[in-house]
Amino acid sequence: MRAFLHVPAIATLLLAGTHAVAFAEAAPPPPPNSRNCQNKVAFERWIVDFKKEAIAEGIRPQTIQATIGGMTPDPGVISRDRKQSFFSQTFIEFYGKLATKNREQMGRNYLNKHAALFDRAEQEFGVPGPVITGFWALESDFGAGMGNLPVLRSLLTLAWDCRRGEMFRGELKAAMKIIERGDLRADEMIGSWAGELGQTQFLPQHYFNYALDYDNDGRRDLITDIPDIIGSTANFIASLGWRRGEPWLEEVRVTKELPWDKADLAILLPRSQWAAWGVTGMRGPLTADNLEASLLLPMGRNGPAFLAYPNFRVYTQWNHSLTYATTAAHLATRMAGAPNLSRGNGRPVDSLSYEEVKELQRILQRRGFDVGEIDGRIGAGTRKAVKDMQMKLGLPADSYPTPELLAALRERS
Repeated sequence: MRAFLHVPAIATLLLAGTHAVAFAEAAPPPPPNSRNCQNKVAFERWIVDFKKEAIAEGIRPQTIQATIGGMTPDPGVISRDRKQSFFSQTFIEFYGKLATKNREQMGRNYLNKHAALFDRAEQEFGVPGPVITGFWALESDFGAGMGNLPVLRSLLTLAWDCRRGEMFRGELKAAMKIIERGDLRADEMIGSWAGELGQTQFLPQHYFNYALDYDNDGRRDLITDIPDIIGSTANFIASLGWRRGEPWLEEVRVTKELPWDKADLAILLPRSQWAAWGVTGMRGPLTADNLEASLLLPMGRNGPAFLAYPNFRVYTQWNHSLTYATTAAHLATRMAGAPNLSRGNGRPVDSLSYEEVKELQRILQRRGFDVGEIDGRIGAGTRKAVKDMQMKLGLPADSYPTPELLAALRERS
């Protein structure tokens, strides 16, 4: 998916829910409505229609009654969905609080303890163990923080709510199918407010489609069964397009003369080109070959810099937050033996506050840029608009919003 102090299931603080990707069998869910939307259909009317819809899709009436019969929405879930601000933090702030030394060590301990299982999963799916443990650490602290709410009630609430109802109707029905298949009982479905299940926090449709009975005990249990957790997570990551034998993220050093407009996840260039521009690894020169990578600057040209390889796209599919994706990917490299994160080139990184980012988004929107929701987060739309404005204003086009850029736009508003 995750409140900060406890960090139970980080993805529950996501606007769009964890792993917001297309299923193999269905189209991606529609984008969420505004957080200011109002429910126009009374719950009593909605639940009647939903039950008919579920029965038409083959779910038994007895299952529907046993799981959500007499259940009502949870106002607290709607409140949490409306007030999320976790990912408005800077990358360094987020990374420092989540990619801890303790999590790194726990990941290495799990890799050693379950080495045979991780080896089997990598042989079958091509996914290295540290990639699995990186997600595992951030999603639930290896099972310590899976959430403590009844998942079926959370799903019911979000399915009725106006923001993401269409998406969560499918998730609620998938949860019922998991029960009918015999994988979990309703009372075992305890998890996050956003409806995720298990130690790597699968939404129910992902659980139903990708969970494996990896130890052949007759059910797919991602809550307590370690083999099932490892095998299922590898299976899901592979389904997102993981490329066997290739890296995913590498921290690098950059020079002042770099063409900053090339620092964009949409631009893939051979490592030989990055090396020619003076980019080096943290422990020496880059391998100057044809393996393609993007230059990722989550805090602009003065902050940490990374080469993001094609496998990094799996991280941004697992979770649409670039801050989360970069944190999870780099933590995995540390579990695989890479050094700790540096702080960039040593120059200060001037960042905007949450309210200043919202002001910047409003100005960019008035200028015709599609920044998405005015939410104070530096998402893909905001980064693209920032880059375009930096280029127009003759500023280094590193896609990171700074006080300098905001001041320039205020003068021209």
